[in-house]
Amino acid sequence: MEHKVTFLPDNISVTVAPGENLLAAAALAGIYIQASCGGDGVCRKCKVDLVEGKIRSSNSDSLTSREIEEGVRLACVSTIIEDVTVQIPDVVQADGKSLKSKPKTTRTISTESLESLVGTWKVQPPVRKLFLSLPKPALDDNIPDMQRLIRGISQTVPGTLEPDYDHPELVRELSPILREGDWEVTVILLQGKQENEPERIIAVEPGDTTDNLYGLAIDLGTTTFGGVLIDLNNGKIIAETSVYNSQIGYGEDVISRIIYSQRTGGLKALQEKAVYSINSIIEKVCREVVISPSDISYIMGAGNTIMAHLLLGIDPKYIREAPYVPSVSQFPLTKAAALGIMAHPSVRLFLYPCISSYVGGDIVAGVHACQMHESEEISLFIDIGTNGEIVVGNREWMVTAACSAGPAFEGGGIKYGMRASSGAIENFHIHKKTLDPMIVTVGNTNPRGICGSGLIAIVPELVEAGVIDQRGKFTQNTKHPRIRTGSDGWEYVIAWSHDTLIGEDIVITEIDLDNLIRAKGALFAGYQTLLDSVGIGFDGLDRVILAGNFGSHIDLERAISIGLLPDMDRERFFYLGNGSMLGCRISLTDHRRFRQRVEVRQLMTNLELSDNVNFMNYYMAALFLPHTDMSLFPSVSSDCCETKFNRRL
Repeated sequence: MEHKVTFLPDNISVTVAPGENLLAAAALAGIYIQASCGGDGVCRKCKVDLVEGKIRSSNSDSLTSREIEEGVRLACVSTIIEDVTVQIPDVVQADGKSLKSKPKTTRTISTESLESLVGTWKVQPPVRKLFLSLPKPALDDNIPDMQRLIRGISQTVPGTLEPDYDHPELVRELSPILREGDWEVTVILLQGKQENEPERIIAVEPGDTTDNLYGLAIDLGTTTFGGVLIDLNNGKIIAETSVYNSQIGYGEDVISRIIYSQRTGGLKALQEKAVYSINSIIEKVCREVVISPSDISYIMGAGNTIMAHLLLGIDPKYIREAPYVPSVSQFPLTKAAALGIMAHPSVRLFLYPCISSYVGGDIVAGVHACQMHESEEISLFIDIGTNGEIVVGNREWMVTAACSAGPAFEGGGIKYGMRASSGAIENFHIHKKTLDPMIVTVGNTNPRGICGSGLIAIVPELVEAGVIDQRGKFTQNTKHPRIRTGSDGWEYVIAWSHDTLIGEDIVITEIDLDNLIRAKGALFAGYQTLLDSVGIGFDGLDRVILAGNFGSHIDLERAISIGLLPDMDRERFFYLGNGSMLGCRISLTDHRRFRQRVEVRQLMTNLELSDNVNFMNYYMAALFLPHTDMSLFPSVSSDCCETKFNRRL
């Protein structure tokens, strides 16, 4: 049940989940509250007056007993437990003038529309278990054990089936298993590749093990592997976890790993690290629900093209050499145990197919999950990461491309950049007169750095306050202690050292701003080039689908104001989440939806941007905030993005 939070005197309300932080709720509402410590309650600047309702507060030592009695609370250490109304105190200058800050327009993407994208799916997994009670052999019924098993199955299940003779352990182990179970056994059946193909017997277990049918969905990320354990009897998630990709020790990006793979033993080492990461996931989820790894009957995975090659031990050398060709686009159904993955010898590992060297199975899985291949609406699918992957199309056609956006949106290339973990600044407002910040951090702790969503929040705020111009350059005539020259040139101090966890000032520099502008410019140029290739503009799109963890906290208004996303009707934006994982979950649960991934791959055509003249022209035009062509951003304030900049350029 969500709670309503009303902020006075502006009478602006937002709904938030129980347990949400009051400072974060204010930022969501566009309300400025001076807060520089990020959530530790030590700066005492984020005082609000509780008018109605109750909130749970910690660190009450930072307030006097009189303040507490009068309803004063520190927003950064206050938790919302019911509907509340709070008053934001007015700040007055020495001359008596009010420093009240006008509320900002913010907008996150509603997750209520997710079902309309992904639809529903049935619990009909690619593997199933069948319990059999077989008659014991006798002199008048002495057929071979395998034929006895097949006969027993055919009496229960109509249709033909066959044993998996590619799995010799099945034949070797069948007779002792039948006798160990006293002729009561559970058979694991694998669906045929096509609808009309017979099921295959891939394993036999003694006794009735039908309750123990689990599948594992894995997102093979460059930095992180995610895993979701699903009970395939009911389709419910029963455990999930994530681990760092152990390949990081050989390079943080995929290009570095391709280079390492060319060393003697390099490819084998990278493969072993990928397997080690998967085994770590299996250990963690199995420990959580107290099952054996051998109870996992199927593994479904998706990752970028290079990660898939490295996991299967396929040489990725030619992916980084023109004309950028992967060794294979459709990966073979592999026995997990053969790779060293902790699982029953019968367990299959399926990897989503890739499209090109830099549009991988993770994108195919996302497009598959949101059913672009079944929709008449023309969608723009965007997965923002180090490589920005883009797909445009519908049920009749799809064109895809990858553009190197760089690591800025994941905290890379930013002086104090970091991933969205505890202490990362994820939201930010600035007072247009005092230029003092309001910062919200992940975990409501003192800040340690800036994550991608924080970066997107900071930049438009600095633009609107006149701290930086359209080129991302600081306006050096502004006299303020937070605006200064540092070791990397001009910078703005977001948090002073005494308010941070790292014991030094956290700043954003002109170099950081330049990296952001280049990253968002590459993505926007990619959108335009792709749309150009099919003869439509942004007005020809019915919807924009954002995938990836990055989009979960993105503020649409801010992302549009810096030119990261197209300026379109906000109701046309949808957030898919981790499309790679979602696609794997759906395929693991419903084998009919799983088979549709073939249609998705066949519809997708790749467009190379690396030597595309139009792309370079669009890219150069996009290296401004939001863009050199303001007609593309009609809703962005002309006062903010034209008048101010024209005075300073």
